[in-house]
Amino acid sequence: METPDNAAEPTGPTGPAESTESTENAGHTGIAAQDWATASAEPQYRAAVVDLLGALAYGELAAFERLAEDAKLAPTLGDKAELAKMASAEFHHFERLRDRLSAIDAEPTGAMEPFAQALDDFHRQTAPSDWLEGLVKAYVGDSIASDFYREVAARLDSDTRALVLAVLDDTGHGNFAVEKVRAAIEADPRVGGRLALWARRLMGEALSQAQRVVAERDALSTMLVGGVADGFDLAAVGEMFTRITKAHTQRMAALGLAA
Repeated sequence: METPDNAAEPTGPTGPAESTESTENAGHTGIAAQDWATASAEPQYRAAVVDLLGALAYGELAAFERLAEDAKLAPTLGDKAELAKMASAEFHHFERLRDRLSAIDAEPTGAMEPFAQALDDFHRQTAPSDWLEGLVKAYVGDSIASDFYREVAARLDSDTRALVLAVLDDTGHGNFAVEKVRAAIEADPRVGGRLALWARRLMGEALSQAQRVVAERDALSTMLVGGVADGFDLAAVGEMFTRITKAHTQRMAALGLAA
């Protein structure tokens, strides 16, 4: 999930010259070819972006809290330190989203609040029982969310798209989880069956919560099924979830687990 070419800070309407903006938006049409100043003139689009950034911000804050908790289950001091570093990166992502919400005159706490219950419910229903389950949850759950946000980012204005892609940069948890889980399965193959069942449960819960969130937010659902996001119709939504499911299967294989 590492995307260093997208890691730059988003630029505002007083940022780079038009020639640079044209290069960055090459191949994009409609809203995706506009900057925030232009696209946000549409109230429904602005509301959808505030929802999106609010959901993403709370997700990053929850990821920080979860990684800090998971560090308590770490079997070695080195593992604990690695998780602490990842937690710090997640909190930095949260700060960038919070600051962006403030910059576009949206109250950060208010923007996050509508999504807190769904994410809290997900984490409560999928609390890991041990270190390995915690690693699989972070790898599978975070990756599904990142895939979803990347799909949506393709239809966002250039400034918002740059920010979303930047905060989705891999904090290192993916490679770390793969290494530890594969080593555990190699040491005890029986672990693989239990973790495969756990990952399938996580996939189902994550998709259910995502659908719940979208269904409850009119602006966000409109962005997904058409109207605000150019060309993103119901058929495209189905294709999006097919791609997310395929990526999940590939990650399961990387972990050494059956999808």
